[in-house]
Amino acid sequence: MEAAGERSLPEPGSQDSRAGDDIEIVVNVGGVRQVLYGDLLSQYPETRLAELMGCLAGGYDTIFSLCDDYDPGKREFYFDRDPDAFKCVIEVYYFGEVHMKKGICPICFKNEMDFWKVDLKFLDDCCKSHLSEKREELEEIARRVQLILDDLGVDSAEGRWRRCQKCVWKFLEKPESSCPARVVAVLSFLLILISSVVMCMGTIPELQVLDADGNRVEHPTLENVETACIGWFTLEYLLRLFSSPNKLHFALSFMNIVDVLAILPFYVSLTLTHLGARMMELTNVQQAVQALRIMRIARIFKLARHSSGLQTLTYALKRSFKELGLLLMYLAVGIFVFSALGYTMEQSHPETLFKSIPQSFWWAIITMTTVGYGDIYPKTTLGKLNAAISFLCGVIAIALPIHPIINNFVRYYNKQRVLETAAKHELELMELNSSGAGEGKVGCSRSDLDSLPPEPAGEEGPSWSSRLKISHSDTFIPLLTEEKHHRTRLQSCK
Repeated sequence: MEAAGERSLPEPGSQDSRAGDDIEIVVNVGGVRQVLYGDLLSQYPETRLAELMGCLAGGYDTIFSLCDDYDPGKREFYFDRDPDAFKCVIEVYYFGEVHMKKGICPICFKNEMDFWKVDLKFLDDCCKSHLSEKREELEEIARRVQLILDDLGVDSAEGRWRRCQKCVWKFLEKPESSCPARVVAVLSFLLILISSVVMCMGTIPELQVLDADGNRVEHPTLENVETACIGWFTLEYLLRLFSSPNKLHFALSFMNIVDVLAILPFYVSLTLTHLGARMMELTNVQQAVQALRIMRIARIFKLARHSSGLQTLTYALKRSFKELGLLLMYLAVGIFVFSALGYTMEQSHPETLFKSIPQSFWWAIITMTTVGYGDIYPKTTLGKLNAAISFLCGVIAIALPIHPIINNFVRYYNKQRVLETAAKHELELMELNSSGAGEGKVGCSRSDLDSLPPEPAGEEGPSWSSRLKISHSDTFIPLLTEEKHHRTRLQSCK
């Protein structure tokens, strides 16, 4: 018997088939039965559940366009959807916002919200961050897969110069592409180490020689080794520049700027040595050359090009700007406070080493960072107490942001490994699909799988149907295909 003030849905196509605030509907989502009321659903009339209140007037065609099945006897709508996600989506009718349950894939949950026609603006900000992170992961996987496919693919329509350009770029930028490319990468890495060692050995007095004026200069053998290394670096940079598909982006890249800074001082100092003496005094030329030689330390940063660990550290530090800023702010406040206190407390001592507050900054820095050179130290009792408090505060200030920075490094490093593995797995699955669908085709769609020919009877070895069971429903990347409604492996995780 119906409750007072409430009525259930009428028969499909009947004259009484109209929406109203007193209507109650019954939905069954993945085996979970839920009773909803019209006054609740009418708050958001553009959603799928709200459309159910008026769908009976259009008959069964309209009903089945909104749900998977309908029981006229029970007046119950059936949906073959995720019940856990539905419990989260339905919160919008009660609380005006949606929170994603822990353990549900963000991309999968977004698809559920799209199905129920609930706008993403109702998703809470804390959950939107998870969705954005997962989107970035999918885009990164798609980008890596696309890069690998571009390297594997050969366009016969391209000219000979274009093909040669791509081969040189692949040879220099992708050491994993071939054995010779790996050898060149190792050789470049060794030359960077050799040039750095030569730069350091050139400053040893025992290895230096006297020039015509009696001044100590670098040994000619070390200069020849450095010249050979610079020649290699120059050739490598020019080849990479000419083969780059986007030369402006290449020139403005941070690591390529480092390469220029490592090469340029050699040619500038060489020019000053041969031509600068005519335009300025010899002493000024030697000072300029010595200053440029110091810039050779930039070549050590070239190691980051061949070290994934250094690259990961750089990206982790970029993501830790907030924590690093807090660290510097804590230290700056502590340095100012304790240097001022130290200067004030030490003025009563006749042999004080604290001459001014700016000079006390140096003492506060080496004390808070627990270095303690001992060149400046307090001599009064209050000054020593201030010093003890300052280095204790320094230890706390340094230790607090360290843990988040380490977490950022570990998380980013693990994420890069996962993305690399995921990209390789996508390629393996695409290769399996291409071998099942026919030669010359990379990947296949769901419609292609349905149109495959019958499996031959009596054929030995693994059949294409057994291979498809392995790659079923998780071989598609949305950014690489025009087709929709396909769930990727990441979208299917729960």
